[in-house]
Amino acid sequence: MVMGELSQETHVAVIGGGPGGYAAAFRAADLGLDVTLVEEEPRCGGTCLLRGCIPSKALLQTAEIIWDAAEAARRGVRFPTPELDLAKLRAWKDGIIDTLASGLDRLAKKRNVQIVRARAVFENAHTLRLEGSELTHLTFRHAVVAVGSEPLSLPGVSLKPGGRIMDSTGALAVHDIPARLLVVGGGYIGLELGCAYAVFGSRVTLVHRAERILGGVDDDLVRPLVKRIGGLFESVRLETDVEALWEDADGVTAVLRGPSETLEERFDRVLIAVGRAPRSRGLGLEALGVATDEAGFIRVDDRRRTSVPHIYAVGDVAGHPMLAHKAMREGKVAAEAIAGMPSAYDVQAVPAVVYTDPQIAWAGLTETEARRKNMAVKIARFPWGASGRALTMDAADGLTKILFDPESGRILGMGIVGRGAETMIAEGVLALEMGASAEDVALTVHAHPTLSETEGEAAEVFLGSATHLYVPQGAQGKTTPP
Repeated sequence: MVMGELSQETHVAVIGGGPGGYAAAFRAADLGLDVTLVEEEPRCGGTCLLRGCIPSKALLQTAEIIWDAAEAARRGVRFPTPELDLAKLRAWKDGIIDTLASGLDRLAKKRNVQIVRARAVFENAHTLRLEGSELTHLTFRHAVVAVGSEPLSLPGVSLKPGGRIMDSTGALAVHDIPARLLVVGGGYIGLELGCAYAVFGSRVTLVHRAERILGGVDDDLVRPLVKRIGGLFESVRLETDVEALWEDADGVTAVLRGPSETLEERFDRVLIAVGRAPRSRGLGLEALGVATDEAGFIRVDDRRRTSVPHIYAVGDVAGHPMLAHKAMREGKVAAEAIAGMPSAYDVQAVPAVVYTDPQIAWAGLTETEARRKNMAVKIARFPWGASGRALTMDAADGLTKILFDPESGRILGMGIVGRGAETMIAEGVLALEMGASAEDVALTVHAHPTLSETEGEAAEVFLGSATHLYVPQGAQGKTTPP
């Protein structure tokens, strides 16, 4: 070591304080291991807590209140036009983040997990060089890489802090409510934030280069959302590319090339939401021989070990799906593997949720995937128009569908669109993990009136015993919404 440099040893070094990183650190500490977590940001929580899942849901919940207030007039209830106080909204949102981030610090302290605020780079296979900290080197027996991902931009477009061209981080700062907002990208991030800003008062134009939004999600689940944004957004332009963006003091000029014409338009702000990339570069992994794929994702086995066996990787940096709950499970698996437990990442289903209104959630096999693989499945659908609870919520356009093995009746997948899909999908995930059959779900008594009844009735559709939906003999598993 160079004179004046400070070194420390630890059993497990965790690089990154997001959901995968802190889950790994906390589980390893619970198992009696000495753990040091290295995070270059002032607070733990990662993208999910600091500028992703949590702040976006705070905005979406607020948008839902405004939308419901407007829709209540149809039921004979009228509210004054809502007034949006952006300063209070930002403070409330930031307060949630502060509360949760402080909670993580307290949990780390209770578990004796040391947190070092620094940027970590691998100096060799058992040493991290720490930048920006009094502690300059950290030697370890095992390391867990949990550095997450970062937003992608468009070719030739650079984002400036506080600029009019934003990524999701800039949009979540809610500097203002732009009169005209261009959203580039029809994935879940663009749709969620686009919906929130549209309800807040922006005239939103969404452009997406593919022929449909939410590619890979089943058509019948996306259809109600397409109808909703058709009335909420000013414009939805599919098969459209952004050829150029010019930002000036008054706005942004966008050149949009569609199937039939190229247009030049002005917007007050632009949100670029075209995906995320792993933050695997610049860590020194290449010199250690840690293998990555062509997209930069670190290759791991079922114990989350990389090609260097004592180095693990979890979360976004270790591949799709880029979801916080997947990262947390992986972090626990890595910690247990390091502790010598027979642990492996062998989940049967990872739920995905799009927090638009209506929400879309799915888990396990999708109809789109079954068709692509030419798999024999039976699909039972229960339209929410036959649900008393859905009608009281004005959510008749919702749908619950279950995919079954046609021979055994075992559940292979579930998809839901409608209010509350985020929580309802949990029953489907549990059924998939347990290898449940149609009978298991159908014979489970669901409270009435609830939306969860639609899951039980979808299973009954497959069995031919649905109460609130007529299924002709021989048509089980083939019903479609009326």
